Amino acid sequence: MDGHAAETASLPSGGYLAKVITVSDGVVRGTREDRSGAALAEVLEAGGFSVVERSVVADGVASVAGELARASASFHGLVVTTGGTGFAPRDQTPEGTREIIERDAPGLAEAMRLVSPLGRLSRGVAGIRGKAVIINTPGSPKGAAECLGAVIDVLPHALDLLGERPAKHP
Repeated sequence: MDGHAAETASLPSGGYLAKVITVSDGVVRGTREDRSGAALAEVLEAGGFSVVERSVVADGVASVAGELARASASFHGLVVTTGGTGFAPRDQTPEGTREIIERDAPGLAEAMRLVSPLGRLSRGVAGIRGKAVIINTPGSPKGAAECLGAVIDVLPHALDLLGERPAKHP
């Protein structure tokens, strides 16, 4: 689906918009299947979000920053990355994310790290750019789904606040 025309996070049904970006050299080359992007889309849809776009980008600071900048431009919704948050040399998603976010949202990243012991190895960040909330999740399908699941309940409230809409506290 093309998310470029999506200007607002709230859908007529009361749902919210989301984009999923898979950061993986292997998926870009076609040597790996994008299972973590599919897992994120599943969690988002179950949580009331409409996934309006899925994309894939190679690992690296510039490629991640460029794709996040494109995906968040004039977009009021959630942008979730999967992959590139670990310790491997090509894991540079947090660095690319930091290049384009305007404000940090550390509570989201901290909550995601608490879902499993392996969360202590995640370098993922979360932040705001314009009216988009951007979060980094790990590259494993289970880890990505667990991390998103840890914060999905508060994301609609965050998006309502960004859109300056009346919002009740959850």
